Amino acid sequence: MLVSMTGYGQAFIEKENYKISIEMKSINHRFSEITIRMPRQFLFLEEKLKKTVSKYVQRGKVDVFLTVEGEGLVQRTLQIDWDLIDEFKGMHEEAERRLGIFQQLSLEKLMLHPDVVSILEKENHSETLAFEIIATTEKAAKELLEMRLKEGSSLYQDLKQRLARLTCLSKDIRAHAPSVVEAYHHRLLKRVDEFLAGKIELDEGRLLTEIAVFADKANIDEELTRLNSHIEQFLTVIEADNNIPVGRKLDFLVQEMNREVNTIGSKSNDIHINKQVVELKAELEKIKEQVQNIE
Repeated sequence: MLVSMTGYGQAFIEKENYKISIEMKSINHRFSEITIRMPRQFLFLEEKLKKTVSKYVQRGKVDVFLTVEGEGLVQRTLQIDWDLIDEFKGMHEEAERRLGIFQQLSLEKLMLHPDVVSILEKENHSETLAFEIIATTEKAAKELLEMRLKEGSSLYQDLKQRLARLTCLSKDIRAHAPSVVEAYHHRLLKRVDEFLAGKIELDEGRLLTEIAVFADKANIDEELTRLNSHIEQFLTVIEADNNIPVGRKLDFLVQEMNREVNTIGSKSNDIHINKQVVELKAELEKIKEQVQNIE
C-alpha cells in the first residue's frame, strides 16, 4: 500500500465558549518534520500534538496550523503601582508650593499613565480545552492520511503502468539483441571484401575471432536480467500490504535500473536498441519523479 507524502487535512470543533480549528498540509521530504504554528499560550501542547500527528505520518514535511477563538481563554487583571502614584502626588504638591500654582491633580490622566497601570494576562490552561485540541488534531491527521492514501493509490496505478512499459521495452531489446551480432558479421564481411577486393584470401578464423570479441563486448544479457529483477522487486514493494515507508527503497531501485539501462546503452551498437534505451530512460525519469512523493 503506497502512501503519498502530499496531502491536506482539517478539523473543527465548536463549543459554547470557544472554537478550535486545525489545518495541516504535507509535502515530500527526506525525513519526518512536523512544524506546528499555534498561539503562544498553547505552546505547552506542542510535543503532544507532534506525537499525535506522527502516528499518522512517518515521512514528509507537515505544517500544522492551530487556531483557538473564544472567551475565557485569557484572564486579564489590572496592576497599579501605588508607590509610583504616591511619588506623583508628592511631586505635584511640591511643584504647587514652589511655583505658587495650584491645580487639582487629574486622577484620570494619572490612571492612564502606562507606568502606573498595567494589564496582566494569564492563560487559562483548561484540561478540557487541551483534550479537545489534541482530539481535533488527531481528526485532522486522519483526514490527512486518507488523502495521502488516495494519492498513493493513484501513484500505484501510474507506476504499475510504467513498469509494464519497462518490461515491454526490455523484452523487445532482448529479442532484438542476437541480430546485432549477426548484422555486425555481415557488415564486417562486406567491409573486408570491399577493402581486399578479392586480392588476398580472407582469414576466416581471424574474422570469427573478431566477431566473437564483438559479441562478448556487446552482450547485454546480464544487464537485462538485472533490470528485470529490479522491475520485479519494485513491483513487489509497491504491492506489499504494510505500513512501512518504501520511498527510499524505491528510489534506490530506480537508481539501479538507471545504471543497467546506461550500461545497455553504452554497449549497444544498434539504432533500434538505442531508441529503446531512450524510451527506457524517459520512463525511468517519470518513475523517479513519482517516487519522490512516496512516503
